[in-house]
Amino acid sequence: MFDFSIVIPVYNGAPSIESLVQTIHKDLSGYRFEIILVNDGSKDRSAQICQEIADTFPAVTFVNLRKNFGEFNAVMCGLSFVTGKYAAIIDDDFQNPPSEILKLYHKAISEDFDVVYSYYDEKKHHWFRNFGSKTINLLTTWLLKKPADLYLSSFKLIKKEVITEIIKSRMPHPYIDGLIFQVTGNVGKEKVIHRNRLEGHSNYSMTKLISLTLAIIFGYSMIPLRLTFLAGFFSIVFSLIYMGFYAFRLISQWGSPIIIFMCGVILCCFALIGEYIGTTFLIASGKPQYIIKSVSKKEIIDRS
Repeated sequence: MFDFSIVIPVYNGAPSIESLVQTIHKDLSGYRFEIILVNDGSKDRSAQICQEIADTFPAVTFVNLRKNFGEFNAVMCGLSFVTGKYAAIIDDDFQNPPSEILKLYHKAISEDFDVVYSYYDEKKHHWFRNFGSKTINLLTTWLLKKPADLYLSSFKLIKKEVITEIIKSRMPHPYIDGLIFQVTGNVGKEKVIHRNRLEGHSNYSMTKLISLTLAIIFGYSMIPLRLTFLAGFFSIVFSLIYMGFYAFRLISQWGSPIIIFMCGVILCCFALIGEYIGTTFLIASGKPQYIIKSVSKKEIIDRS
């Protein structure tokens, strides 16, 4: 068995993916590992380059998806091919030096963690991505009950036993960290180096931030429903108090605003419940997390 697998979701990573794989083989040459490249509907030459890499290196598996499903979906696909004792998830942009994988691996081994997240003294991402990360971090601390000082980095190491449980999920819009905290709380962190992006540009956008936020809220927590109940309860109390005042004609001129307010509360409640129903419908209808177009790999040679 391999010491660890390395899952790399690839989206428009043509400028960097070949150098990344070569560096992985150079920096981790003393370890038994496999690399799983998942092309998530790239619009550049990523698919061709990944195919060439898989043809060159025996321990590289190339999975080509039929279209763009999103980073987490691509990672879920890659995790389903993992055969190592652990799996490291690393982006294709080269901002995390591959040698840093060993820090996460040795941390997991020495302290028997199920998952080890990376964190940085200084992130080299664009300011908007840093803002999005902070927003998601606050949200997950509240909804997932994760430690407040734990940064949920995309660069992390996960034990095979946890992966086996994670990939059972059939959520159409999976959130890897949400699934991790449903499975285990035995989580550690390790400081790593973060570099400036050398090639290309970030694909992080406001649309992706909003989509991720909604996926976390409605896919991994019941708190919004409980808040909706509280909003409804306090609206009823407020309405009863208002009716008491209205009976004495003290604030009858407020009638229209109160009706508008109550209608707004009701519409928000219906919209929130609709999100949960919609997510349930997508799961029940069998909407796939990803669709594989092709898989390329040579016979894996155990280099023990």
